[in-house]
Parts: sequence; structure tokens; C-alpha cells
Amino acid sequence: EVQLVESGGGLVQAGGSRRLSCSVSGFTLHDYAIGWFRQAPGKEREWVSCISSSESKTYYGDSLKGRFTISSDTAKNTVYLQMNSLKPEDTAVYYCAAVLFSWFYGCDQASFYQYEYWGQGTQVTVSS
Repeated sequence: EVQLVESGGGLVQAGGSRRLSCSVSGFTLHDYAIGWFRQAPGKEREWVSCISSSESKTYYGDSLKGRFTISSDTAKNTVYLQMNSLKPEDTAVYYCAAVLFSWFYGCDQASFYQYEYWGQGTQVTVSS
């Protein structure tokens, strides 16, 4: 059974750090790339970052590069999102999702609808 479970959310002060985890079961991180998305109330879901473990490549949204770092532990089938210098506007539910790995396209080029599996999300709240 394919399952993605996010954890690590919570309340953090502005300027602080938080590390989210995405635990994957039912497939390996060499078969699928993993993306992080976030959604704030009343706003559309936003792509944050993704990682392709087969190619050891990472991708970031332009506004987040330099503050967030995505990584993976293939032995544990877990992907992490290290979030630093957090701002109140980072407050959202954070989701991880899986898209089929491609040799020809980076996961940053995957359309939203191409992500096949989704976790239930973890809430991150940044207070000022």
C-alpha cells in the first residue's frame, strides 16, 4: 500500500527553524520524486520544493531558495524539508507528494495533476 505521512509541524516564532519529515511506504525514492507543497487558508496550493533521489537533484521555488533545504534518506525512505528563517507568511499546511520519476524532466517541471500520491499534511504556524 502506498502511503505518505508528514510530520514535524507545529508552532515556531518568526526567524526560527523547523524540520518536516515525509515518510514513504509502498515504493522507493528511486521510483518517484517527492515534492513539498503548502496551502494557506483561502489561497491556492503552492509548490515549495522537490527532490529526485535517482539523480541526486533538488529544486526550489525562487522565493524559498536559500531558506529551505530538501534532502532524503533513501535507507529510511524519508524526505525532509529543513525550514530556516521562517516568516509569518510561511504559515500553511505542508504536504508531501510523489510524482513518477523521469529521466528526461526534472520534478520541478511536473504539473500539479501529475503528482499521484499525497499525504494528509502537517500544520506549520509561524508567529511574529
